Amino acid sequence: MSLNNIDTRDRADMPLTRADIEQRIQMVGGSDKLDVSGQNLQGIDLSVIDLSGAKFSGADLSGANLSGTILSGADLSGANLNADLSGANLSGANLSGANLSGADLSTAILYMADLSEVNLTEAHLSGADLSKARLNNADLSYAELSGAHLSGADLSEAHFINADLSEADLSGTHMSGAHMSRAHLNGAHLNGADLSGADPMNADLSEADLSGARLSESNLSGASVAGVLISAESKEDLLHAIGVRWST
Repeated sequence: MSLNNIDTRDRADMPLTRADIEQRIQMVGGSDKLDVSGQNLQGIDLSVIDLSGAKFSGADLSGANLSGTILSGADLSGANLNADLSGANLSGANLSGANLSGADLSTAILYMADLSEVNLTEAHLSGADLSKARLNNADLSYAELSGAHLSGADLSEAHFINADLSEADLSGTHMSGAHMSRAHLNGAHLNGADLSGADPMNADLSEADLSGARLSESNLSGASVAGVLISAESKEDLLHAIGVRWST
């Protein structure tokens, strides 16, 4: 029988503790061999611990303290992560299909992480590093992403309805088909981004950098574009965007 699947307290209804996790890591010979998939870790304190490469797929980590935790390369797919992940290192982690609704990911590192189809509604991601991450079909409605770094990320078909992306770095992102109605993108860096077919209807794009951005077939009805920085090429795209009146 795998040591990972033994509940040493023989009480399956009780959530695991930090001591249980540390014991299991020692028993299996490293965090990359730890597998607590599908287990109850509600409210656990795993702050500032190295859990790189560990498997938490489908685990319940709601209310957990994972602030400053190293989870690089970890498998958190389908997990319940309505938790404190502020300052955590999740670079290269698999979080696809996870529930991060309301989670605190401020200043977290999610470089090249897989966040496809993740629920990030009302999550706090201000100052987080999501560069080159996969967020296709993710739901970030009402999320706080001010000052976040998302350069080169895949945000295609993602939902950013009423999200705060002010001053965020979205340069070179793939945002085709993204749903961005009423999003706050004031002062955002969207240079080189692909917004073709996106829906930033009634969004605030004032003072945003749209130089080199692709905007063909975008729906900018009611959007504020006052003071945007735009290249000639992007301006031509903007002329073909839905609902935009561009004054020279």
